[in-house]
Amino acid sequence: MQMQIKIQRWLFSLLIIGALFVGGCSNSPMANSTPTSNPASGENISLSPSPSPAAVATSSQFSNLPRLEGKATVVMTVKGSPITIELDGTNAPITAGNFVDLVQKGVYDGLVFHRVVREPQPFVVQGGDPQGKDPKFPTARLGTGGFIDPKTSAERRIPLEIKAKGAANPTYSATLEEAGVKEKPVLMHSRGAVAMARSQSPDSASSQFYITLTDVPFLDGSYAVFGYVKQGMDVVDKIEAGDRIDKATVTQGLENFKPVQ
Repeated sequence: MQMQIKIQRWLFSLLIIGALFVGGCSNSPMANSTPTSNPASGENISLSPSPSPAAVATSSQFSNLPRLEGKATVVMTVKGSPITIELDGTNAPITAGNFVDLVQKGVYDGLVFHRVVREPQPFVVQGGDPQGKDPKFPTARLGTGGFIDPKTSAERRIPLEIKAKGAANPTYSATLEEAGVKEKPVLMHSRGAVAMARSQSPDSASSQFYITLTDVPFLDGSYAVFGYVKQGMDVVDKIEAGDRIDKATVTQGLENFKPVQ
């Protein structure tokens, strides 16, 4: 019996990982998904109090991205009901900053939740593909797009950013396993976690995000959580594929947002 349960859980994990991949955009090698493990690179990022050279170099690579230096609150309305999300820019400054920037630009207004996984067990709801704003866009192709920055006419991508417990700085551009970090992340995939979907490449997240419907610990250390639903999980629990975000608004903490100059 125990062996049968283990096999069922293993098969479910494989199903879930496949379901969360982000579909590849025209410029993207793969689609924006949720979970996928990458082979260990053997790269070791120090967790010493002072930033390691690898962490500093990688972070400075993305100095042209918006940041959130502290907390912020976003209220996302779906079918007239609010979902209150607290963003954690202290532990995920680039990931949370990117989300705030897209909210400020109105990118999420009118977008579809294109992927909802509740069977055989609750998992996630996923949305944020800008192509979903067009009601004529083929439903089957949703999940393949990211935010096209009008300044560059190219898709903005952000690095995988995960801060381990006890670390002074996040690990960038690698899962914790790839980086040789054994500590758990500060921001875990508990029920109501808000995280970025991506393809197999660690630095491929753009605008697609997901909200966990239950605790999903096997995603910890591989995908970037940047906030949590504080109110409105009952609304999230009722989201169906095809439901649209009426509007997303930053209601608190905008003074902590540092846009790209």
